[in-house]
Amino acid sequence: MSLLASLIQASGRFQQAMDSRQSAKPASEQAQTTTTKAPEAAGTPGDDRFTPSGRDQDSEGSLKTRNLSVAEYKQTIAQDLSHVRETLRHKLAEYNLNPSTALNVTKGEGGRTQVEGTLPDAVRARIEQDLNNNRSFQESFSRLSTNEPTLHFVDNALKLNQAYGVHNSLLDALVSENQQFNGLQDLVHRYDNLKRNAGGTEISAEDARRYAFNLNTRA
Repeated sequence: MSLLASLIQASGRFQQAMDSRQSAKPASEQAQTTTTKAPEAAGTPGDDRFTPSGRDQDSEGSLKTRNLSVAEYKQTIAQDLSHVRETLRHKLAEYNLNPSTALNVTKGEGGRTQVEGTLPDAVRARIEQDLNNNRSFQESFSRLSTNEPTLHFVDNALKLNQAYGVHNSLLDALVSENQQFNGLQDLVHRYDNLKRNAGGTEISAEDARRYAFNLNTRA
């Protein structure tokens, strides 16, 4: 029994020694062994990888241009387009020219109508004279040379915006927040003023001279 008692006493002393060593550890070390870090939830606002999503707000400019009626603008110039086109076709028939003959009509120096195309010089000169003496043709052509460039600009800018999201600051400058003042003539007037401010007082006259009406030609 003395051997068994000795083993029991030795075991007791060993357990006491282990308990003493455990209690002697620093508090920080004990906390490290007894606590675990809670995992951080993925995608929380504090995480650098978290990117909140949201819909982009429409710009003020796009809100203004959204209600522009290009179809209405085209209807405004439709009568002048038809009159100029039919007058030129009539001239081709009058001078026994191929009805598919391509003609390019512009304003030259002094505002006189000029005609270019594959046709004899004498015939071209007579057609030019007829057109310059045709008052209704001159009035329609003059309105087109003013209105159509603005319409083309607005139409192309809106198509690019709708198809590719391309923003055009010049278009925004043309458009009034009050839709009542966004008729074609309103846009033409503002477009003319912007061009004058950008390039001098003669730019509108130069644009009118550069304007060309094409018959039987592809754009």
